[in-house]
Amino acid sequence: MPAAMPVPASAPMGLCALLAAVADRHPARIAFVDQASKPDWCGRPAIAWTFAAAREIVARLAEGLQQLRLPPRSPVGLCMAGMAEAHLAFLAIEQAGHVPCLLPVTWDEDRLLQAVESAQILAILTQGVLGAERPAETMCRVAMRYFPLRFVAAFGPHVPDGVLSLDQVVLDHRGDAAALGTGPAAGLVTFALPGAGSAGPSSEPAGAPVAVRREAEALTAAAAGCLAPMRVEPGDRILSLMPPSDLKGLATGLAAALLAGATLECHPVFEAGTLSAALDQPVPTHLVAPAWMEAGFARTTVAGRLRTLAYVHRAPCRLSGRLPGRAGVVDILAFDETALLCGRRDAQDVGLVLAAPERAALAPERAALAPERVAPIPDRTADRAGLIQLRRDPDGRLSFRGAACTARMLHRGITREENQDGWMPSRFRPSLFAGVATAVAEV
Repeated sequence: MPAAMPVPASAPMGLCALLAAVADRHPARIAFVDQASKPDWCGRPAIAWTFAAAREIVARLAEGLQQLRLPPRSPVGLCMAGMAEAHLAFLAIEQAGHVPCLLPVTWDEDRLLQAVESAQILAILTQGVLGAERPAETMCRVAMRYFPLRFVAAFGPHVPDGVLSLDQVVLDHRGDAAALGTGPAAGLVTFALPGAGSAGPSSEPAGAPVAVRREAEALTAAAAGCLAPMRVEPGDRILSLMPPSDLKGLATGLAAALLAGATLECHPVFEAGTLSAALDQPVPTHLVAPAWMEAGFARTTVAGRLRTLAYVHRAPCRLSGRLPGRAGVVDILAFDETALLCGRRDAQDVGLVLAAPERAALAPERAALAPERVAPIPDRTADRAGLIQLRRDPDGRLSFRGAACTARMLHRGITREENQDGWMPSRFRPSLFAGVATAVAEV
């Protein structure tokens, strides 16, 4: 078999190339760690995967997906909780030459059907059990209502009849691990929900899902924008409480960990005891949590055990309740699926950047990128004023442009351009007081 050809410098480099790069240099380093209580809510063992083992399993899953004979760059849904198998499945979809479409596992059948139709999804990877829910059975019902959805595959236990067993795919196939990441990545799709807010864990977004398509390098750029203020080093641990089913969860989780050469540990089910035990481990840790948890964490000693505590906000939201000037605290503000604005509270605070948008033009320090990374952001990105720019339009609305926020809307698989002179408008405006943004509201 001939040696795999390197990816041309102009080809979009995906997350598989980052996984392969770290696996080549540090095969025994831990890539993914499952939540210790994982067997209780999904019936699968909690496993710590090295980069070498992850590369092997991704190659096997990708080989199995290629046997489905889907057209190249087909949209393939991924509807799973934040566990190691979800990360491996995302990478396998990319390696197979298809487009991962992230479907939140908490959505109901009707909303999942809307998303599947919007992105024209042809296959879905999911899981059999999630607590009392049966995601694979839900996807079977979605497939019955949307004829073009040809394949449903799931990790066990309780894989329904007619659903492909992904555990069996891993056993039956021997993929070429050496070829991982040697082809161009086809990008990904996430879904925005108009009317979404961040009032708390129980807030229910309104509106039909809108499919948002972005290329692989845009995801990498968004992750780099998060890593700069978080200052994650190779071998550190990112412990995420965010679901990996949208831009903010992916850019601060899987993409950030692979770009940094760090370990990713996700806790999709919040359990105080399990989280406390995980934080007690003697590993440099960066915790990523929803912003509504800040009041609770402020009453604990969690911050003292962390390198970074990153709070993720979802616009529209209030910023006035934050504790200012806290060293080691990072705010990540998500504007639908368009852009992520990140900053440390002790420097480049998001409230100051929203009040003076020219601050966002400052490029993240290159020193924040680990030396073992493989130049994931093309040189042409450096020609722009940083990874992200923002401006306030005459009506107060925020608009974005830059490598980290390059995205296009999809409607039934057809791209719809929203850019205006290179700027992507949003539906949000900042509320200012004394030169600082105290909230982000809908226009």
